[in-house]
Amino acid sequence: MLDPYLPRLLFIPLLFTSLAMAAERGPAVPDHPAERIAEDVYVIHGPLGVPSVENQGFINNPGFVIGRDGVIVIDPGSSVQTGEMVLRQIRKLSDLPVVAVFNTHIHGDHWLANQAIRDAYPDAKIFGHEEMRRLVEQGEGKAFLATLMRMTEGAVAGTVEVPPDHSAAQGDELVLGGVTLRIHYEAKAHSHSDIMIELPQQKVLFLGDNVMNRRMGRMDHGTFGGNIAAIERALATPAEIFVPGHGKTGGREVPEIYLGYLTRLKGAVVRHYEEGLSDFEMSPLIIRSLSQFHDWVDFQRNVGRHISLAYLEVEAELF
Repeated sequence: MLDPYLPRLLFIPLLFTSLAMAAERGPAVPDHPAERIAEDVYVIHGPLGVPSVENQGFINNPGFVIGRDGVIVIDPGSSVQTGEMVLRQIRKLSDLPVVAVFNTHIHGDHWLANQAIRDAYPDAKIFGHEEMRRLVEQGEGKAFLATLMRMTEGAVAGTVEVPPDHSAAQGDELVLGGVTLRIHYEAKAHSHSDIMIELPQQKVLFLGDNVMNRRMGRMDHGTFGGNIAAIERALATPAEIFVPGHGKTGGREVPEIYLGYLTRLKGAVVRHYEEGLSDFEMSPLIIRSLSQFHDWVDFQRNVGRHISLAYLEVEAELF
């Protein structure tokens, strides 16, 4: 005869396991307002800077488009907690389901929140470039998540990888939830996996980290030449509103200013390289010439590294 107490005894360890899992989750991310940038298009502008205990890893610009039949999300953020915050903002404006998510590139602060979308909407399609999908398979997502855990002291705990399950490539045009989207891709830009998402009807272009506004990102995974080409591609579109990966949305001035930074820095490196200077010798000269950007967030952290990377790139182009 089956012991009548056995089901209860079996339930006890399950209860403790569930409580332990709940305790291991990081805290909820506070609500950040969704700003309307065009008809039915919204952006949640994240804090500038690197992941920290204070910002709980939320530093990017999640966006969403409310279509006739569903919602499209672009770069939902860095953690399950951030993704849940994004969903709360969507539900304030629409009861329609999320039918698709687009991830602009491999860096986890933009896509590890996919988990929250998939949990709430299991049928939602998640798009990313094929190179991003390959990099996830190689472990880049796990590495980024470990970094976020360290930098936020566990604020993103409970987050797991949910990578793209659909590919988006240069020139693709899709209609999802009644929204038309056009994909732009330039190899070896910010991360080698960067797509930009154009909404032609609304004249909006989501740039990913190919462009940042008043913030200096790292260039370890990309190239200056590719990043410059990506911005030129963006500026060749009919878009009038540009959403950077970090920083405020704006007009053409947003990509133009970042393009100016990249071209001026690389041009200076080329000039000083031809003069025979090492990257160490040219660095203070170039930093002084970039005074327009000195007040950008993380400028001091990254500009020296940018000069060294541009130096190696120029050297490689010559040989």
